[in-house]
Amino acid sequence: MNILNIPQIKHTDSGNFFLLAGPCAIEGEEMAMKIAEKLVSITDKLEIPFVFKGSFKKANRSRIDSFSGIGDEKALKILEKIAKTFGVPTVTDIHTNEDATMAAQYVDVLQIPAFLVRQTDLVVAAANTGKVVNLKKGQFMSPESMKHAVQKVLDCNNQNVMITDRGTMFGYQDMIVDFRGIPTMQNYATTVLDVTHSLQQPNQTAGVTGGRPDMIETIAKAGIAVGVDGIFIETNFYPANAKSDGANMLHLDYFEALMTKLVAIRKTINQF
Repeated sequence: MNILNIPQIKHTDSGNFFLLAGPCAIEGEEMAMKIAEKLVSITDKLEIPFVFKGSFKKANRSRIDSFSGIGDEKALKILEKIAKTFGVPTVTDIHTNEDATMAAQYVDVLQIPAFLVRQTDLVVAAANTGKVVNLKKGQFMSPESMKHAVQKVLDCNNQNVMITDRGTMFGYQDMIVDFRGIPTMQNYATTVLDVTHSLQQPNQTAGVTGGRPDMIETIAKAGIAVGVDGIFIETNFYPANAKSDGANMLHLDYFEALMTKLVAIRKTINQF
């Protein structure tokens, strides 16, 4: 996939990786707009092609009392406002065929969650909207198996597909990134490394997923070093107060420093 096919994406001639970043879930307009404003400022300064990420709802929660959203249309309209205000593309997760049709009216990229990437009807519904489709690699899937998910999109006459690696289950309560999978999946599609979800510690007894945010920089640097096309990072001004996935988010205060390091690594890698 040529990232130029993502509407409104900027800085495509910079030689940088592209970035999908934002909060896990849209919790309200004010928080989303503030995060977007900060991320746009950083990515414009560093000339990083940027897609704002925010889930309009969270359907895959461990507990029934966990936060799932502020209302589908309300959250999607916030994503639409961010795109219009800042002139950047947006991406959100979908969970049902109906979600694909609805979300496609508001965002530029439809993301298939890792747990659902084998659901043929859902992948086809996303592909048939004509939007860019981001396929999250299942934690239980090999890199090689993702070629079949990609082919489902291609068979719908939609060439705009990418894969995002979000780690692989390592035992019951940990994740690991196998960097050998990145060049493998690049044979099938543009490939992104989801740094923060790769550091989750799922299946905790409390029913709330844990994480290792102290390892974000390590995993991100390694991904850039092996030549991944894009980076995915969830971030927030107040991760401890986030209503979803706060345990593995990057604090937004540290975002620019990390991006500066990653840009320097990519510049070095581009020389070889």
